[in-house]
Amino acid sequence: MTRNYDSIIVGAGLVGLSIAYGLARRGQSCLVLDASDTSHQASKGNFGLVWVQGKGAGFSSYADWTLQSSNLWPSFRDELQEKSGKHLALEQKGGIHICLSNEEFENRKKMLDLMQSHQNGRFAYEMLDRKALLKLQPGLGNDVVGGSWCQHDGHVNPLYLLRSLKDGFCQHKGQLYFDATVSEISYHKGVFDVLSKKGTFKSEILILAAGLGNSSLAPFVGLKQPVRPQKGQILVTQKVDKLIRFPMTQMRQTAEGSIMIGGSKEEVGFDISSSTDITAKIALRAQRTLPALKHQNIIRNWAALRVMSPDGYPIYDQSITHPGAFAFSCHSGVTLAPAHCFGLATDIEMGKLGVELQPFSERRFDVS
Repeated sequence: MTRNYDSIIVGAGLVGLSIAYGLARRGQSCLVLDASDTSHQASKGNFGLVWVQGKGAGFSSYADWTLQSSNLWPSFRDELQEKSGKHLALEQKGGIHICLSNEEFENRKKMLDLMQSHQNGRFAYEMLDRKALLKLQPGLGNDVVGGSWCQHDGHVNPLYLLRSLKDGFCQHKGQLYFDATVSEISYHKGVFDVLSKKGTFKSEILILAAGLGNSSLAPFVGLKQPVRPQKGQILVTQKVDKLIRFPMTQMRQTAEGSIMIGGSKEEVGFDISSSTDITAKIALRAQRTLPALKHQNIIRNWAALRVMSPDGYPIYDQSITHPGAFAFSCHSGVTLAPAHCFGLATDIEMGKLGVELQPFSERRFDVS
């Protein structure tokens, strides 16, 4: 089977579907090819934060991109909810980062001061002592010395987001094939031939958004995507009455009442098993933060793999040797979904990444 499309997107995670939806809503005929459900898809293990504070301290382009996307979230949410008829459970009333020592507090302040210094007043935050923080979040443990508060932050249900992007994409006549692992890409006279388990497909525009799979696919189009897996583990409690008023970096309460707890970072390759030593550390910090959690049952836990570049920031690139090919890798698919849909999709349609994305090229790792 061979079919032609305006654009082919490889990867049906949050990054790929945000771009695909953005292109389809502009009238492009789009095909999304995704691997099997057993592949390491970060989007299905996502924590769900729409987060600004701390992202891009020392890398102003990333701070700008993140803040821009956060500001777009309300209109993005409204459009998706109207399209799909399903609520995304977005709350964007601010967020908290908890500090359990004076050292953590001072380090946090230094980082956010740096971020604020290159944001020209656009990024706002406050460092709150224990007394001030208790007014925002009662019930904090004795070990909490204070924390940072940022009005730009919030959270959303990432699975609802993934579902709504898929529904919106299909409503715009986009085609989505699962179990369609891509094994080869060739290029001839401006046209890409993409060989997958579902057949061969042709397009003049190819977007690689396959997460960890990008490292093996990018060389087909003259690009590099040096990404590695980083494991994070998450615990989920039973449903409880409202206990957490605002999402925190390592803890949030869902619209349904469950509390999600995370925050681990493990360099263990493609291992996605849960480990009791790490989950115990996660649970202990959560209990020190909010002692009432001691009485809640953990009903689920899982591990998922983040898509990490050498410096932790996204990689956005387009090919010089294969015009029309793009490759994008990032681990902030929730926060950046509006920017990918509205901004990045527009750049792709125009045929060139915007100036604001040039600092994200893989070439920044070339020190030779």
